[in-house]
Amino acid sequence: MSHRRTPILLFAALTLLVSASIVPRSARAIDTGTIVASAASWNCLDYKVTGVCVWLTCTPFGCYTQTSVKVRHYMPDLVVSVYQQTGDNPWSVISPLAPSNATAQAGGNQTEGRAGRDHRNVRFKNADAVGHPAAAGFDLLSSVGYTCDSAATPMQPYFLSVFDSLAWRGGVPESGYPEALTPGMREVGSTGDIWGNVYPRSGFINQANDYKAAAVIAQRVADFVTREGQPHVYTPLNASPRAGYWPPDPITEGDASTGKWQRLQPDRTQSCSAFPDRGITASFSDVLADDGDYVWALWRPYECCQRRGQELIFAS
Repeated sequence: MSHRRTPILLFAALTLLVSASIVPRSARAIDTGTIVASAASWNCLDYKVTGVCVWLTCTPFGCYTQTSVKVRHYMPDLVVSVYQQTGDNPWSVISPLAPSNATAQAGGNQTEGRAGRDHRNVRFKNADAVGHPAAAGFDLLSSVGYTCDSAATPMQPYFLSVFDSLAWRGGVPESGYPEALTPGMREVGSTGDIWGNVYPRSGFINQANDYKAAAVIAQRVADFVTREGQPHVYTPLNASPRAGYWPPDPITEGDASTGKWQRLQPDRTQSCSAFPDRGITASFSDVLADDGDYVWALWRPYECCQRRGQELIFAS
């Protein structure tokens, strides 16, 4: 089979895989079928043939080599929901997994100002990170050697903020970290357009724009979920390198080579980018959610080649 045709056939297979999963949804909630369908994005996949792997196999009768194609592409690892009211995740099937409890209730913003001049600056958001349901389809396609295995387990909760109240609502202990106390350190955005600071990685943020606030919250969740040993209640999402398999590094803000975001709600897109997003109007009117609820898919880059022998002796 021609390697040039491989990406086209892969994308066709993904499209067929997800097309059967599309089901109607309410105006407010997002369902699993819609999320699976969103994974048929050529822009987000960014599939490339990057080289070749040479494998060595030895038997009592001698040794021989075989080759396999080395590919690099992004995969949808996580669905990150950032939402207003505790217990009301906009992904309807996940909402029952993150109910209000004695340490996590309510939500919303703090209004400041006086008569007719009120503005909202201090915002609080709940956030959940769950394994992307389309990861199962990528794992299925990996059996033929043209996609990589995802580190994510489909539908597995990696973080539910209602069970992380001390860190998520209290900012303990990260409010005292140098990253939280040093201006200009670990920020989302660029000079003249700073969206917010990554630390402390909690649900509170000082940001007048609701979309920017939610995006920074999503970035915070991805930051610790893709790392081990962080002071949060979560399950780390990572994988160890092995012969012919190179999983991604932890995500870093502003660096699309570690991960990029696809907006699923509101105004679902078929493209991916690091925050700050591309193509958003200056007023943000096209992406602001009336209910304060947002959903993104986090895509991360993987590189791999199909095992064709006992030992990997060369990879270009």
